[in-house]
Amino acid sequence: MSTIVSAAELSDRIKPFYPSLDVEMIDRAYKFCQQAHEGQKRSSGEPYYTHPVEVATILADMHLDPSTIITALLHDVVEDTEITLDQINKGFSPEIAELVDGVTKLTKMEMQSDNKQAENVRKLVMAMSNDIRVLLVKLADRTHNMRTIFAIKNEDKRDRIASETLNIFAPLAERIGLTSLQHELEDRAFEVLHPQPRESIQSRLEYLTESSKDIIEKIIGELSAHLKASGISCQVTGRAKTLFSIWRKTQSKNVDMEELSDVMAFRIIVKDIPACYQALGFLHVHYPTVMGRFKDYISTPKPNKYQSLHTSIIGPFKKKIEIQIRTEDMHRIAEDGVAAHWRYKSKQSHVDHREIRGFNWLNDLLDISSRSETAEEFLENTQLEMYSDQVFCFTPKGKIIPLPRQATAIDFAYAVHSDIGNTCVGVRINGKHRQLATTLSNGDQVEIITSPSAIPSAEWEDFMVTGRAKSALRRFLRLKKEAEFSRLGRALFSKASRQHGIEIADHMLEPCLLSFEAESVQHLYALIGEGGVKPIHVLAKLYPELRPVSKSAKRAKKKADPALDIKGLVPGMAVHHGSCCYPLPGERIVGIITTGKGITVHRVDCSVLEKFNTMPELWLDIEWNKEGPARVTGRMIVVLLNEPGSLAAITMLISQYDGNISNIHLLERSSDFFRFQLDVEVTHIRHLNAILAAMRSSKFVESVEREKI
Repeated sequence: MSTIVSAAELSDRIKPFYPSLDVEMIDRAYKFCQQAHEGQKRSSGEPYYTHPVEVATILADMHLDPSTIITALLHDVVEDTEITLDQINKGFSPEIAELVDGVTKLTKMEMQSDNKQAENVRKLVMAMSNDIRVLLVKLADRTHNMRTIFAIKNEDKRDRIASETLNIFAPLAERIGLTSLQHELEDRAFEVLHPQPRESIQSRLEYLTESSKDIIEKIIGELSAHLKASGISCQVTGRAKTLFSIWRKTQSKNVDMEELSDVMAFRIIVKDIPACYQALGFLHVHYPTVMGRFKDYISTPKPNKYQSLHTSIIGPFKKKIEIQIRTEDMHRIAEDGVAAHWRYKSKQSHVDHREIRGFNWLNDLLDISSRSETAEEFLENTQLEMYSDQVFCFTPKGKIIPLPRQATAIDFAYAVHSDIGNTCVGVRINGKHRQLATTLSNGDQVEIITSPSAIPSAEWEDFMVTGRAKSALRRFLRLKKEAEFSRLGRALFSKASRQHGIEIADHMLEPCLLSFEAESVQHLYALIGEGGVKPIHVLAKLYPELRPVSKSAKRAKKKADPALDIKGLVPGMAVHHGSCCYPLPGERIVGIITTGKGITVHRVDCSVLEKFNTMPELWLDIEWNKEGPARVTGRMIVVLLNEPGSLAAITMLISQYDGNISNIHLLERSSDFFRFQLDVEVTHIRHLNAILAAMRSSKFVESVEREKI
């Protein structure tokens, strides 16, 4: 069991870099952490509070600011104890509470080992870490967990954590330039996941290092002597590459370790940038270079601000060696990445926390994307910017759902599954009930409440952001509309069939689907219900010998000849009723002689008559015969509630009043209402008025009026 750092020792590590440190605040946070985790144990058997203290110590050694150190001490209290963010806010500061909240949200992630999940997590962390200190605490947290990973007895759990570390946290450390943490995370994960290859490489590397120790020292000596003789003040060092990087290279190149010529790397530290290029020039003049192995990361830094010159040469003793040339400042950034920012700040007598907090690492990395060395690097930087336009939220089981910014809870529901969206009735965000239109934030845990009987609302589209959600909603509403029209069409077709004394089963309609461009029998019924196909036309396709029938031959005869219904017409002239006003028996009418059409019958209040005011010679004084026609079409506009069974109820009502629907046309549809143009065959204006009155009394009818033009 390791010796735990005390509160006083922790303050002693911080104070040299932050002279104005509030030691009492560190001591209070230390004790707060101890008390909050009292009684909790780690897998190793140590008191749990030792973990946050070790995390704080890692960050203190990186010279992070006091607020970050306190955040490290408190980073698990909200997740693992009854302590709330409000208590941290009041007991310490809003800044620390916000940092703890950020770390807590990251901790809630339930990692999965698949590549897609790992990529989502990386995006999530980058999108969330506008304050880079949140990510630094999380990386230090993972580093200490990896240092103690063998205390976990469950091998599967160890493998899962190591896999997460290798796929997610080590690349994040690399992304922000924390080389030391990156290498430690990679090596410790490597030890868990591939213990035998690691042991083999370690043994071989120790042998090579020992056997070539004199050569390495001689190479360092020769390079130092030659560079200094040419007037370049420098420090030359040699080191072995990490075990994981050697293994990765053997895998990617499919070679044995013995075939690798660059397991050792040399570093030349000089005083300034001109000296970097001067040293490079000396090396390239005095030693053969390995073609294609030179990279200038000084003029074009990596996205994590890494700067150095890389070259490979056939160096002293004809050895192929890799060399990095950089300044002391570049070396500091290469080792500590963005943490070097705090090392610089710590030298000041006063640290402006607002400045540190506003250190927007993501935008800083993006600033150099236009100078990327390769198309791949440019694409990677562009993707970083894309991630900043996304939010990443969680299901209750920990699955990460990526969404565009401004996405709402209903977008989340459809992103999980279209069935979840279609049956959604409510949402809980971070455990609290919220509206479906609530905009989501990074790290939100979203629980969608569903009901099997729920029906989505067309109004949801007004606050949807994702195309997937909008498409799924429109498809559901379209299918629902088709189902409603299909029920109506089936009723209309059954009625027409009975009038001809025919019983037709659904399968009998299949041969004529192609003729009416219907995809299925249900689709054909929907076309009939919507008015696009008339039942008699379908019957005629099945039974060509059929003719339209009416309730009596007398009525059929009268309907076939409108002239018999009206007195005052000109004998021999064709007659038809105006489709603009649909005149009915019992109403005053007038005839208009129309060139090429004969006589058109209008209601006297029809607005179309205005254009004939100056042509009295075209007007005919006509009236209905007392007996009247058998059937005349009346047109109405109906606003109907959008509820299951509403169309069927209206169809039944019209039938009960001896009306016959000849056509139905959908004008508009919303989440609550249908608006129809409905043509009904009646015998008299009184007949139509009776139907209108009955419809107005229906619970499904919002309004109904006779159409007037």
